[in-house]
Amino acid sequence: MSVRNVESGYNGDDINAARAPMGNGTNGLNTMFMKLLVAQIQNQDPLNPTDGTEYVGQLAQMTQVQSMQDMTGMMQNAATLVDNIQVLAIGNLVGQKIMVRADKLELDGQPVDGRLTLDHPSNNVTVHIKDAAGNETTLELGKQEKGMVDFTLDPQALGLEKGEYTLSVVTDEGGSKIPVEISGTVNSVRIGPDGSPLLNIPGLGEIPFFNISQFGGQTATAKA
Repeated sequence: MSVRNVESGYNGDDINAARAPMGNGTNGLNTMFMKLLVAQIQNQDPLNPTDGTEYVGQLAQMTQVQSMQDMTGMMQNAATLVDNIQVLAIGNLVGQKIMVRADKLELDGQPVDGRLTLDHPSNNVTVHIKDAAGNETTLELGKQEKGMVDFTLDPQALGLEKGEYTLSVVTDEGGSKIPVEISGTVNSVRIGPDGSPLLNIPGLGEIPFFNISQFGGQTATAKA
């Protein structure tokens, strides 16, 4: 006999208990099941009593629902804990050097370390530096092997005024866009409106956490 078929036989307390949410854990589940069980036994047909295995099946179903609710709560708590740990870890980056993927930067007269990664060897690698007015300056890196290539942008040596610049890389092989990484020191960390961390880096502004490509400075000797 289904639970719906015997609801009319409940008293007020039984109905309220049956309709109460199963948010009180195992004790709440046991109380609800016992009230439903008593109600079904009181209202069953004496000539065709309910098989005891049906009660066991109902308890199993209710237990499964409660377990799913408990697991959902545990997963939500775990996700919150991971987010909190991530924020604390990112906060420790303040004052640390990192490498981030960026193709724009603000030059203030001080040298800036950068890096690019080549998928193939090239006989001629050139970094193009374009200002807001569209004026372009080039930094020749010459012949380079496949892999990471470090370089340094020295505004004084290149005759670059203070301002915002866009970086791009050209090789004699052509091909797809070559990613550029810039080295900088984290000044502060801010949590954005969507909950994601934003790192403030001089010359780069606020950079999303997922744009970090390396913790620490460059690993190879920089090339001018």
